[in-house]
Amino acid sequence: MDKITSGNDYAHDANTPQSSEYIHMPIWHILQKIQAKKILDIGCGNGSLCKDMKSNATKIKRELEIVGVEPSKSGIENARRLLPDANFYCMGVYDNPRDIQENNFDAVVSTEVVEHLFYPRELLRFAKAKLRPNGYILLTTPYHGYLKNLILSIFNKWDVHHTSLWDGGHIKFWSKKTLFKLLEEEGFRITQFVGCGRIPYVWKSMLIVAQLK
Repeated sequence: MDKITSGNDYAHDANTPQSSEYIHMPIWHILQKIQAKKILDIGCGNGSLCKDMKSNATKIKRELEIVGVEPSKSGIENARRLLPDANFYCMGVYDNPRDIQENNFDAVVSTEVVEHLFYPRELLRFAKAKLRPNGYILLTTPYHGYLKNLILSIFNKWDVHHTSLWDGGHIKFWSKKTLFKLLEEEGFRITQFVGCGRIPYVWKSMLIVAQLK
């Protein structure tokens, strides 16, 4: 068996992640709203979101600098094929952010990553090290709230939802309250909450936007 590392826990192929169908456009709308021109994607996977952001910017003739960070070697290989002109770093949030040569990003994006981390504060500290003053973080994670939790219980879906049999899988399950608290304790001010996918309060994911204080 290979040594277990953050780089081989999650393999990535060229397929578009299922979450892209309901997460990418809300993220893009917010990036436009805050006029972000320099973006760091932490946990960029195979580069699908980076590619979509670049394509959307090209359609409106807007310059956009994108940098991706991903510990999976297969993810980085696919990302570089998708966007050969962008910089991608094979590293994770437990590594030194100084190893990224670019600085002063307008926004950090991290989609469906924080639930996989034993030490989620390191994601926010990594982001802070690379953001410009008053920069933004856009963070998504599976949504949990009273109604959705009740439905999971009624239909006996918690075993499937907890992904216990998935090697790697989800480590932490966030509510709006706990993720707000984490961001605020790490020096961010919440500016927006967006539910993504499905009907309200049974959302697949939540998108939280926060500004560095």
